[in-house]
Amino acid sequence: MTARARWYRFAAVTVVAALIALIPLPAQAAESYVPISGSGSTWSQNALDQWRKNVAGNYGMTVNYSGTGSSAGRQDFINQTVDFAISEIPFQARPEDGSAPEIPATTYSYMPIVAGGTSLMYNLKIGGKQVTNLRLSGEVIAKIFTGAITNWNDPAIQADNPALAMPDKSITPVVRSDGSGTSAQFTLWMSSQFPNIWTRGMTSQFPSLSGAFKAQSGSLGVAGYVSQNYGEGAITYVEYSYALKSGFPVAKVLNKAGYYVEPTYQSVAVALMGAAINSDLTQNLDGVYHNADPRTYPMSSYSYMIVPTQPTKVFTAEKGKTLSKFADYMICEGQQQASALGYSPLPMNLVQAASDVIKTIPGTVGGVDFNSCNNPTFKPGDSPSNNQLAATAPMPADCDKQGTTQCATGTGGATVDTPVTGTGGSGQATSGSGVADAAAPAAAAGAAASGADPVYDANGNLVSGSTGGGAKAVSSPFTLAAGGWGVPQITMLAAAALLLAAIVLPPLLSRRLRGPKR
Repeated sequence: MTARARWYRFAAVTVVAALIALIPLPAQAAESYVPISGSGSTWSQNALDQWRKNVAGNYGMTVNYSGTGSSAGRQDFINQTVDFAISEIPFQARPEDGSAPEIPATTYSYMPIVAGGTSLMYNLKIGGKQVTNLRLSGEVIAKIFTGAITNWNDPAIQADNPALAMPDKSITPVVRSDGSGTSAQFTLWMSSQFPNIWTRGMTSQFPSLSGAFKAQSGSLGVAGYVSQNYGEGAITYVEYSYALKSGFPVAKVLNKAGYYVEPTYQSVAVALMGAAINSDLTQNLDGVYHNADPRTYPMSSYSYMIVPTQPTKVFTAEKGKTLSKFADYMICEGQQQASALGYSPLPMNLVQAASDVIKTIPGTVGGVDFNSCNNPTFKPGDSPSNNQLAATAPMPADCDKQGTTQCATGTGGATVDTPVTGTGGSGQATSGSGVADAAAPAAAAGAAASGADPVYDANGNLVSGSTGGGAKAVSSPFTLAAGGWGVPQITMLAAAALLLAAIVLPPLLSRRLRGPKR
């Protein structure tokens, strides 16, 4: 074989090898998932919307969700118009509105998905400056939401806030107009702790009260009202996430240890160490309300996903495969983002309970692999009674203790401290005081001030933009990190180099082998 022939053979082999390298290696076929849909809680919606976005990008999974309120979600599940529902409370045997008992026709289970604190988001100014360090005792909160305290300069509020000269300003309590798990959790807490003040028991439908009360639909509705200029003087109960993302403060609530505490992910983790879990995975929060740990936020709880354990009119085993994979993602990897979103990650005992529920879903992909779960509250080998976040949660600052001093540090999504206007002393919480990471509130505050045109969701709720002056309550989902260089990219680069070499080198080397022309 001549030298020229050898080089042409080399070129041919090189080209073929390069082309083969450009062809993706045989791999297991990508998993496919049929779309699923659910409805219910707005308390959990900020977390759920982020997770839905994540699984769409990571797995090509479509999870539709409508935040219509917990009561509506439970009814949709009963009517078999959705594949799952999300609620802060279980089905009600005796609904407070006198309607029929909430009894699904098919079997189901409650599955914990995320924990958090029901916060008191407010809009208040003193001398034109926003108040960001308000403190409230439980009794004061109950009296505000029953209309017994109507002005911000009430002596009881002033006693909670010695470093502030409380203004002569009417209080506008903003409550939910729709059936809400948030209302149920809030009224359950008031009923349990202050039954002589809140006498109506737990109710999903907040009662109509006269006076300055305003009723709004959904978490975005109540948070949106408070965050507008016309909301000055207003206060509402809403999941901490909404205040964090809209750049507004929340009240620190007095706990049983005598400290005013903000609902950070750490204070919620500590509080829920006192929760009792019923056999059906519903929660008993008496131990949370009375938790004597100084780091406790007393209005802490978690939310459930209601999942079918047998096929329904709309739910099939194919959908069960999607639902179980989504559920696995939520209670493991998804919990990594919970704290930044304004929630608290589920502890190990609840993840174990949720894993058992996943195994009962028709078409399930199986339970959780705890060695690769990637939930920040535990690591492989931990005891279910441990909680990494609770174990490392900092003590509250001395200025958060009930008395004559008051921390000036802003709470929730607020990024500024409050100047002293009262006669009491002031103090700064240290960096280890459990205050949420300032990066998220700062970003949220910037978004809130952007003045973008309003955008509404399918339910008519404001999602982004402004309907008037002031900031607004928005959900700010994460942007997934872009993928870096890996084996596929390196292989393609090498293949391109080989192809270029196969085209360019043979002619050059062939001319050299022929030698100079004679």
